[in-house]
Amino acid sequence: MRAVIQRVTHASCTVEGIVTGKIDQGLLVLVGIEEIDTEEDMKWLAQKIVNLRIFSDENGLMNKSVQDIAGGILLISQFTLFAQTKKGNRPSFIRAGKPDKARPMYDEMGKYLSGLLEKEVQMGIFGGDMKIDLRNDGPVTIIMNTQDKDNF
Repeated sequence: MRAVIQRVTHASCTVEGIVTGKIDQGLLVLVGIEEIDTEEDMKWLAQKIVNLRIFSDENGLMNKSVQDIAGGILLISQFTLFAQTKKGNRPSFIRAGKPDKARPMYDEMGKYLSGLLEKEVQMGIFGGDMKIDLRNDGPVTIIMNTQDKDNF
């Protein structure tokens, strides 16, 4: 799994004019699921996301997690995180998980994150034409990859 995690002051997802998820201060998480990803990968990534200390404390140091600030999470599926651009100009997405694998894992990640956060995680629509509005705070953007845990 790959994730792009952005600290935001607010974020929302709209599909066909309907807001499917909206948060104030918290994390916008773009997640891509690969064919080889497992439930263990999903749980590892979710734990990391909830516990990342990237929010400022009273001294202006990044010492607080999204849990610590009672923030929200907006989880968006994004298969394009697995774009391969080595050959030609049209990206290949062959490594991205097929919908029959990726959709249940995305849904499960939303539920798992909700349990860890102890509040409902807001979500986009898997496979939908989503419009994401956000204000990146900092900006703080973290990239994680469960297949390369030692380097992230």
